[in-house]
Amino acid sequence: MRKYIKRLFALLAALCLAGSLAACGSPKSYTADIFAMDTVMKLTAYGPSAETAVNAAAKEINRLEAQLSNTIATSEISQLNAGSGGTVSEETASLLSAALTYAQMTDGAFDMTIAPVVAAWGITTDNPQVPTQAEIDALLPLVGSGHVSLSGTAVTLDVGCSVDLGGIAKGYASDRIAAVFKENGVTSGVISLGGNVYACGMKSKKEGWRVAIQDPQNSAGYAALVTLSDQFAVTSGGYQRYFTGEDGTVYQHIIDPATGYPVQGDLTSVTIIGTNGTMCDAYSTALYVMGLDKATAYWRSHSDDFDMVLITADGRVLYTPGLADNLESVEGSSYAYAAIG
Repeated sequence: MRKYIKRLFALLAALCLAGSLAACGSPKSYTADIFAMDTVMKLTAYGPSAETAVNAAAKEINRLEAQLSNTIATSEISQLNAGSGGTVSEETASLLSAALTYAQMTDGAFDMTIAPVVAAWGITTDNPQVPTQAEIDALLPLVGSGHVSLSGTAVTLDVGCSVDLGGIAKGYASDRIAAVFKENGVTSGVISLGGNVYACGMKSKKEGWRVAIQDPQNSAGYAALVTLSDQFAVTSGGYQRYFTGEDGTVYQHIIDPATGYPVQGDLTSVTIIGTNGTMCDAYSTALYVMGLDKATAYWRSHSDDFDMVLITADGRVLYTPGLADNLESVEGSSYAYAAIG
């Protein structure tokens, strides 16, 4: 965990450098650093109501964590898992419905019912382990959106099934922060929720926010910069959390729902850019699981919905044509940069 937090602070430092958050002559700003949803978060807003907006946003994040976390025993999700179903709030039901939709749209590459398999690996805990093949084979039949029945706010889970909204919770939180900023009259700001970035408005009258995409090979550096305005950028990658097994194998935290094993693919990082944080969060995980060819094919059939930046294991930074004018390479980088044809 300590190593993970240090990597996050390094990325946040890169983000602050890229965004020039304290430029000379800027309007009044307010920044808060918080730890929630198992990650370090930085919230910055500009304008007369900046402090009010940031404090309201932090309160909203804490509310959502208490409601959606599967590690807080009193949360709606934990109660749902403990009782194999129950009645939830309309907000939680709506997010569960969205998760089921994204599972269907991605053919299961994103799946909140992967929770029992994730728990067996324990990669995000202090005691990770490699489950036996027999354990994985016993858990895989419990994975799949067909094990969840949702009718209004009533939820039923098949016996042994459990859900984890961690794959979209921070994305949804960023959507809510965007709403909180708007409600408080904030028209310029930037937030980072541990790999989930929301760029509110413009940094200045002429330029948007320059946001760093972390280099998977260098926790203190970044592989590209993208300029955003009123957009979300969500990055998923195996470098974010991992452990090394007794045989020296590195196991990263994103599990393939089809195999029950950590992804061992040809992508090291996927960044999804769009105007819906929840969608970007779900797709960043799903396309990472898919791998290069399927991720590219998926974008081609949904190109009106989002842009993306893919970093490949063989040293390429690939970006969709819509980012051609907004993506900057890093001077001295060893990566080869190219638009996706």
